[in-house]
Amino acid sequence: MHLEPVGETFTRVLLRFGFMETPNVPKALAIARKAGWQFDIMSTSFFLSRRTLRPAARSGMPRWQDRLFIVIARGANDATDYFQIPTDRVVEVGTQVAV
Repeated sequence: MHLEPVGETFTRVLLRFGFMETPNVPKALAIARKAGWQFDIMSTSFFLSRRTLRPAARSGMPRWQDRLFIVIARGANDATDYFQIPTDRVVEVGTQVAV
């Protein structure tokens, strides 16, 4: 775990999880609290990115493959579920990607 103060009220936390580990951000932050880092989980915000895929006007693949990939990608787990982050504390920044 790496803590990097960015401002007076903003800290960047870098957590690393191994391949076979199940990421649990709240649990990792509880460990940081035991190590002496002071924060209030109810005033903590988590920033995530969200990509929306859409078919490109011109693609190297047939259109049906583009659409199949987009449908499969939509079925992927949500990042808040994967990292076990409280959903009411998340700020999402989105982009659209043409495939």
